[in-house]
Amino acid sequence: MRDEDVSNVQTRADLATLPSYVPGRTIPGAIKLASNEVPAGPLPSVSAAIAVAAADVHRYPDTAAGELTARLVDKLGVPASEIAIGCGSVSLCQQLIQALCTERDEVVFAWRSFEAYPIVTHVVGAQQVRVPLTEDHALDLDAMAAAITPSTRLVFVCTPNNPTGTTLRTAELLRFLDSVPPNVLVVLDEAYHEFVNDPDVPNGIDLFRERQNIAVLRTFSKAYGLAGLRVGYCVAPEDVTTALKKVYVPFSVNHIAQVAAIASLDAEDELMARCREIMVERVRVRDELIAAGYDIPETQANFVWLPLGERTAAFNEHCLEHKVVVRAFVGDGARVTIGTPEENDVFLAAARSFSR
Repeated sequence: MRDEDVSNVQTRADLATLPSYVPGRTIPGAIKLASNEVPAGPLPSVSAAIAVAAADVHRYPDTAAGELTARLVDKLGVPASEIAIGCGSVSLCQQLIQALCTERDEVVFAWRSFEAYPIVTHVVGAQQVRVPLTEDHALDLDAMAAAITPSTRLVFVCTPNNPTGTTLRTAELLRFLDSVPPNVLVVLDEAYHEFVNDPDVPNGIDLFRERQNIAVLRTFSKAYGLAGLRVGYCVAPEDVTTALKKVYVPFSVNHIAQVAAIASLDAEDELMARCREIMVERVRVRDELIAAGYDIPETQANFVWLPLGERTAAFNEHCLEHKVVVRAFVGDGARVTIGTPEENDVFLAAARSFSR
């Protein structure tokens, strides 16, 4: 038996200052609008495919995800050699840093943006460079370009940005890309791409075809409703995807996840119809929040951002009292997922009754 609760094994001292990733809370009986999940579960056809795939869980999955990759080749029109599958796009974020960076290299990203960026950068040991958002809660591309140094290897560009929902238009993104040195990889994190309906928002895959230093991240967690199965993909130049596959944890994208992703692609038209319903609801929710006196930036994602500053914690507690779970970033604001119309109505009632 051990005599002490703490071993003498030496772990990395710098991890003591590393914040843990904070998932959206789940409270029994409350409406969860904290994790940007789609309100409906998998389509019946996807659930049926999952049930069949469950019979094969005693076998290792295809670590190369060959069938899923082939389907993405057909969908995206890029070679299989330029696609890497990962255990959700967040895993691919970490793989990109592992593949490109050492402890001497820098990773640039906006802040506030996807909260995993500083975590995975720290875990790999690279240096993080955070660039503040604009007053309109959008990515400041001029400041991000100015932050690039000879030590920069990678820049994360989250569009639509999580947690603010703001997105980049074609002209400003092209101007930024023109300013980035060709040896710096620009990672367009498009986790919420399927919720975009602004025609002036560029498709990262189209930009990738035109440039040699772009990678595009997509996920099946959001629009496709597979958050619990963890599967995403990266489209990047072949030398980058080759490096990604070298740092990939073997078999980390399980067989059920691969089958569910393929079945979701088969049902894409039906899934995109659900996304359009969410787009309609996000307009209604934003309009009603603005009418109630909130300052809500335009969003192209499946959530809205309430920049409440120091009132964020109080707003979070108020929502919990009304059985609604939102995602609070204390000191900055609250991110609220677009749910069903009924769920959104409960949230809106709570928001209207909050004293600011």
